[in-house]
Amino acid sequence: MRWQEQRITDDGDAAASPALLPLAGLVRSLRTPEFGGITFHEVAAKSVLNRVPPTSSMPFSWTINPFRGCSHACVYCFARKTHSYLDLDTGLDFDAQLVVKINAAEVLRRELARPSWKHEHVALGTNTDPYQRAEGRYRLMPGIITALAESGTPFSILTKGTLLARDIPLLSEASQSVSIGMGISLALVDPALAEAIEPGTPSPRARLALISRLREAGLPCNVMAMPILPWLTDGDESLDRLFGALVAAGATGVSAGPLHLRPGSREWFMQWLARHYPLLVPKYEQLYSGGSYATKEYRDWLTGRIRIFRSKHGLSAGAGFFRNLSPTPGGATTPMTPAPPSGLPVGPAQASLF
Repeated sequence: MRWQEQRITDDGDAAASPALLPLAGLVRSLRTPEFGGITFHEVAAKSVLNRVPPTSSMPFSWTINPFRGCSHACVYCFARKTHSYLDLDTGLDFDAQLVVKINAAEVLRRELARPSWKHEHVALGTNTDPYQRAEGRYRLMPGIITALAESGTPFSILTKGTLLARDIPLLSEASQSVSIGMGISLALVDPALAEAIEPGTPSPRARLALISRLREAGLPCNVMAMPILPWLTDGDESLDRLFGALVAAGATGVSAGPLHLRPGSREWFMQWLARHYPLLVPKYEQLYSGGSYATKEYRDWLTGRIRIFRSKHGLSAGAGFFRNLSPTPGGATTPMTPAPPSGLPVGPAQASLF
C-alpha cells in the first residue's frame, strides 16, 4: 500500500478538496445521495483471491472480500481492526469509508484460469459482508458467482444482507455444477436490540424471510448465531425464541457462540455498552479480563445452554461446512447433503454451513 492523492466527488461530478488514503490502485473516491454519510473509494485490485495463512485455524484456504469496511455498522464486528491498516479508525470510518474492488469479477476470472488453481473452496463473507448495501450499487457478486461456478470452484457465502435474494436464481443455477454453502448471520430476534447494535443491517424478520426463500429455492441455509451477548441474549427465553424462529424459517443447521472482543472492536463495543447498558460495563470487563474471549467457565456454560435449545428445536450443529466441499478431478466437487426440514423442497446435494 502507498500514499496516493485522490479527490472526492459528489455523484462523480464537481470535485471537492483532496484527501489522502493509503490505497494502491485508487481510481476515485465519491459520495452519492443514495448513501448518505458514506464515501466509496473505488480501487482497481490486482488480486481478489486471498490465501489464508497455513497457521490459521480456519477450515478453508481461500477468501474473497469485494469490500473493505461495512455499512452494516455492527458494533461488535471483529473485522474493524483491518481498517487501521489503512490509517482509518475502527469506529465510524469502518462503517462509512468503504473500499470497493470494482474489477473483482474480471480479476477473479484470470486467477481461476491459472493452471496452478486447484479448485479449493472459496469463502465469502468471512471479513466484511459481500451483500452490504453497496452491492446494490456495484453489483459485484453476480460476476463473482458466475466466475466461481464456471471454473468448477466450490464456494460459500455468509451474509446479513437480504440483497442476496436478488441472486437466488443465479445461485440455484450455479449449484447444478458446484457445491454451494449458504449461511445467514442472525444471532438475535429482538428488533429493538438489533437496531441498536446492528444499525445498518436488515431486520431480524427480513433475514428470517430470506432463510425461507433460500430453502424454497432448494438451497441449504445454515445460520451463524453469533455473537450471543452476555446478559443480553444468552438467557433461556432469548435462546429459545431465537432457535424457535430459525427452525420455523427452515434453517438447516445453526452454529452459535459467545461474543469475542478483539482489539479494534473491543473499544467500539465497550463505548456502545457504556451508553446503552452502563450497569453491564463492570461485568463485561471482568468476563473479558483475560483478553478477547470470555472466561472458559462462561463459554462452557453457554455451550451447554446452546446444546439444550438446539436439541429442543431439532436443529443440527453446523460443523463441517467447509470441510465437506472437497474438489474431485476435473473441478467437480463432492458435497454433503443436509436433511431439509419437513415440507421444504430439497435441491441438488449441498453442504451445510458451519
